[in-house]
Amino acid sequence: MTTTETAGAGYVLGRTDEEYQRLRAQAMTWEAVTSRVLDAVGLSPGARCLDAGCGPGETMRLMAQRVGPAGRVRGVDVDAWIGEQAVARLHAAGHGHCSFVAHDLTSEEAIPGGPFDVVYARLLLLHVDDPVAVLRHLWAAVAPGGHLVVQEYHMTATDVQPSLPAMKEWDRVALGAFTLAGRDIRMGSRLPRLFQDAGLGAPDGTDVGGRLEPLSAAAPMIAAVYRSLLPAAVSFGLTSAEGGQQWLADFEQEVREGGERTGLWPLLIGAWKRKPGGPA
Repeated sequence: MTTTETAGAGYVLGRTDEEYQRLRAQAMTWEAVTSRVLDAVGLSPGARCLDAGCGPGETMRLMAQRVGPAGRVRGVDVDAWIGEQAVARLHAAGHGHCSFVAHDLTSEEAIPGGPFDVVYARLLLLHVDDPVAVLRHLWAAVAPGGHLVVQEYHMTATDVQPSLPAMKEWDRVALGAFTLAGRDIRMGSRLPRLFQDAGLGAPDGTDVGGRLEPLSAAAPMIAAVYRSLLPAAVSFGLTSAEGGQQWLADFEQEVREGGERTGLWPLLIGAWKRKPGGPA
């Protein structure tokens, strides 16, 4: 197990090999929705892009495919290990125009390499104490005529139908851990207000993406999020380590016996804004 204890101490999901794998799987699951918003702002060959909070680099790959060798893609993340691993994979795949710099997006230090034609962030604001300040920081890195694109979860949409008893405990423990850590589980639906509070004005466009699939397909994500949150949930007194392991076993059993149930992922809500100036 690899744990980066000093990187992003407020990151409630933890930093382990298992969590990195979950992040990569999550990113690939949302590839079509993220591609949709990148195409909505017209990301094109030769553009300069930033993936803010790049994690495993899956969105950097989507950007690199669109901007081509004449463009450049910069990833920044507080976690240097995951960013360096991401760029190594991208270079091995032929995307030599990608780079990474470790950077704390909650600091006042300018983002290295700017300005950028597209500044993108997914599930970043959920993990910071002052999302409005981070939005302003990202906006400052957008070139005139460029776009800021943000995607965030509306987590209370997560559901199983017909209802599953274990999901009531998932709501209490998993969503409770986010809330007690000071994280907004409805961040996605707040994006238009956050844009205005940051002085950007109303978004130029929004997008809502969801996934409704057989419970057998959704269950691994539900369990993985619970497992990643469990240490924080225990520290908040929401459950015990033993209770968490029992829930995981009970959930696995309920899924096996669940019949034709469906699982709804959290909604992934996007918003974007063009900075005045530059070419029309």
